[in-house]
Amino acid sequence: MFNYLIYRIAQFIALSLPLKTAYRVGISAGDLYSAIAFIDRQRVTQNLRIIFPGKSAEEIAVIRRKLFHNFAKYLVDFFRFDKLDMRYIEKNIHLKNMHYVDMALAEGKGAILATAHLGNWELGGVVIPMLGYSFVTVALPHKSKKVNAFFNRQRLSKGGNVLPLGNAAKGCLRALRRNELLGLVGDRDFVGKGMVIDFFGKPTVFPLGPAVLSLHTKAKIIPGFMLRNDDDSFDFIMNKPIEYEPSGDHEKDLKEIVTRYKTVFEDYIRRYPDQWYMFRRFWKE
Repeated sequence: MFNYLIYRIAQFIALSLPLKTAYRVGISAGDLYSAIAFIDRQRVTQNLRIIFPGKSAEEIAVIRRKLFHNFAKYLVDFFRFDKLDMRYIEKNIHLKNMHYVDMALAEGKGAILATAHLGNWELGGVVIPMLGYSFVTVALPHKSKKVNAFFNRQRLSKGGNVLPLGNAAKGCLRALRRNELLGLVGDRDFVGKGMVIDFFGKPTVFPLGPAVLSLHTKAKIIPGFMLRNDDDSFDFIMNKPIEYEPSGDHEKDLKEIVTRYKTVFEDYIRRYPDQWYMFRRFWKE
């Protein structure tokens, strides 16, 4: 109940203030949280050191501080979905390579938009249906029913559809068979059924969902990211679809496909480390 109240209060503030003012308030809150949340700050630092083993402690601290600022802005944007309209999209969101999506859908097998906890994936999830695409996404349910309902109301507010992680397989298959877009966050394994793979040179567990679905349905995987610019506009970037001809060796095929979009994730996280919101120890011995 407490978390739900905090979210509703934060949403009221975000909706009541002009966007730039709301960002400034969010940045101040981000600085405060970073100062008191020792464990989260430590985990972010550990992750950044693995991504950038050659950077000094001072350089890591600069990235970390901006990361907390950007995450605060990410939350402000999420709370302000009620104000999101096509005028905002046309002014502030630069669409790049959407033809990859259209080409994949022209094949009639749907398409899998694979992203990471990078940039503003929630914003991307509502912009897609606003652009006229039929869109289904998979999200981890919150433990609190009220918090879960609040988050899903935000996600559904612009016409998309949400499937709960853990019970989404049939819904994902139906969406692809209807030639719809399916959004999956593919850099963290929440269900304990992933594959061990090297990520920034160290082994970790990656989820298999995008690869499994692509092999089963022949739907293309398109890595995509909603990335914040310094002026708080966004680049919504679609990358070239993953092209792979299955060998017949299921495990080999899964690993190869995961490796290909994992490599794209690494590239973007290196370029935008202050937008990779991973407040957990990502790599474990």
